[in-house]
Amino acid sequence: MFNSIGVIGLGVMGSNIALNMASKGEQVAVYNYTRDLTDQLVAKLDNQSLKPYYEIEDFVQSLEAPRKVFLMVTAGKAIDSVIHSLLPHLETGDIIMDGGNSHYVDTERRYDELKAKGISYLGIGVSGGEVGALKGPSIMPGGDKDAYEKVAPILTKISAKVNNDPCCTYIGPKGSGHFVKMVHNGIEYADMQLIAEAYTFLREKLHLEVNEIADIFETWNQGELKSYLIEITAEILRKKDEVTGLPLIDVILDKAGQKGTGKWTSMQAIDNGIPASIITEALFARYISALKEERVNAEKILTGPKTVQQKLDKNEWIDYIRQALYMGKVCAYAQGFTQYKMSSELNGWDLPLKDIALIFRGGCIIRAEFLNVISEAYQEQPNLANLLISPYFAEKVTDYQAGLRKVVCEGITSGISFPCLSSSLNFYDSYRKGISNANILQAQRDYFGAHTYERRDLAGVFHTDWQ
Repeated sequence: MFNSIGVIGLGVMGSNIALNMASKGEQVAVYNYTRDLTDQLVAKLDNQSLKPYYEIEDFVQSLEAPRKVFLMVTAGKAIDSVIHSLLPHLETGDIIMDGGNSHYVDTERRYDELKAKGISYLGIGVSGGEVGALKGPSIMPGGDKDAYEKVAPILTKISAKVNNDPCCTYIGPKGSGHFVKMVHNGIEYADMQLIAEAYTFLREKLHLEVNEIADIFETWNQGELKSYLIEITAEILRKKDEVTGLPLIDVILDKAGQKGTGKWTSMQAIDNGIPASIITEALFARYISALKEERVNAEKILTGPKTVQQKLDKNEWIDYIRQALYMGKVCAYAQGFTQYKMSSELNGWDLPLKDIALIFRGGCIIRAEFLNVISEAYQEQPNLANLLISPYFAEKVTDYQAGLRKVVCEGITSGISFPCLSSSLNFYDSYRKGISNANILQAQRDYFGAHTYERRDLAGVFHTDWQ
């Protein structure tokens, strides 16, 4: 009997995706470039639905037509290498799916190259980490819709479910699936940094113990801030270090890594004139965290503001930071979905924004309670320019801006860096102003470079001889 799908790349994510498929009744062929990972997977199985292969030709020939090959391989040259090894054994109509974090530009190149050879290529965003891969991730497929329809029964089957609805939907053509995953990760960067800044305020300004902060996050996770990242932050803060007995968070080195998707999100936004300042500040926060030795040295030389530290009312300020965090998260999601909207128009993708919000509700890292509200906002106004002006969120940010302002101002006067909370407030204040200070910039450009300007009162383009 032929296998219904094949998985190449048996690291943690690939192994778990294969196990997920097998547990849902698929006959799964598995292959890894090195034999050890295949043997490790087989050693812990007695599952007859999962069959190992050690030669690429045998692996491909074991698949029913049209062949469906799911790659869980490191982004970059490794994927091109695997595709190159597959091509001699594939036939017209076969389908390759890339489930890794590939740059959408690479996906579009591969799509074009393979389409010319009669092979369908789907770039598939997968979010949920290793647990999601095993139990049900959020899945974002992009490519030709007819190719997606052939693999949809498998993808929807293995995806997370919310109210029995699969967290998988067709995103759009070519590299759009990986694009949506890329910006998803950018939102994730911002969301994580905002939570870190809220934690910093609770720890450094309110002088709360780690367990108290864990209690606060658990409480927040019962309300409108309910989300996966809030939930796991509470669990992180509960964890004790087995060596020292201290909260584990206090012995983890303060250097954050990143694998590129946040950078790609910021670069794409910059290239296309899309305001993604909160996401970019989150990226820069990781970059400056990497300068650990420099920061330790700078702490001995540079000083903060000399202010009298007033005792803050704990309950009052816990609520202010709750409001600030909620508003920051809304602004970050607003920027991410604006990037979806503007890029969709730029590329002619017709991204289904209301459906994207729905598939983020389960399995994925940025799943949050208010994604239902985001979906409803785009359901009611498909051409909504920005989430901030949808009725629900407009009322929320109007109510919560005072909390955000208080927290940001307290941070500034205390010398605490809140890059994403500050950026959220700056974004909100910039977006709500009908008249900005950009007229000064344009006048300067015209003065030194004759770049011209438009007028508020007259149509046309103008230049002034400023001297």
